[in-house]
Amino acid sequence: MRGYTLEWILDTHPHADHFSGAGYLSERTGVPTAIGAKVVDVQKLWKGIYNLPLSFPADGSQWHRLFSDGERFKIGNMDVEVLFTPGHTLASIAYVTGDAAFIHDTLFMPDGGTARADFPGGSASALWKSIQRILALPDETRLFTGHDYRPGDRKPAWESTVAQQKAENIHVTKAMTEEEFVALREGRDRELPMPKLILHSLQVNIRGGRLPEPESNGKRYLKIPLDALEGARWDE
Repeated sequence: MRGYTLEWILDTHPHADHFSGAGYLSERTGVPTAIGAKVVDVQKLWKGIYNLPLSFPADGSQWHRLFSDGERFKIGNMDVEVLFTPGHTLASIAYVTGDAAFIHDTLFMPDGGTARADFPGGSASALWKSIQRILALPDETRLFTGHDYRPGDRKPAWESTVAQQKAENIHVTKAMTEEEFVALREGRDRELPMPKLILHSLQVNIRGGRLPEPESNGKRYLKIPLDALEGARWDE
């Protein structure tokens, strides 16, 4: 054991491709959770898609704290700044501390390009602006991404720098303008299948990583809105 103390459970966005463990971890550790304040817009959007009851609180109250753009907080003696970086979702945020930035699903490793922007509420144009904001950080800033798809079956990687992304990212170097990037990103998104668990996971993640409340028979249910998203598989 290294003697570390857990202080925060930080979400970057409501995930469409996997279930968040934030609620599970918080309930077992007593540590507060946090996410970007725009999560309320995501909740309202998906509340309609799932036809959730009016009583469902689409106000972000499932997290202990909602961060606004530019807000600062502490992890131990480290100062952390929140950057609003939408595009992949309406609510995406990055965390910047010292010479490191945790940039979730915006930029991948340079040979992986950029994140998709075709989920409900996503925007390739907004993603372009968010990427430019990240690339405006000092060149030596270390960038930690949320996924690595390992092109060419190379070894897993998770860290790059702003300078590397500017020089090597396959989408950043190919699309030099917002118009070019939007065309590239939207064209690529049209070729991608929807994540298998998108319809399952979002209804958990907009609850801060918690399962729906039990119904009158004491059982919990995941709702699968058939044909809500083109290409989203519900039968696997």
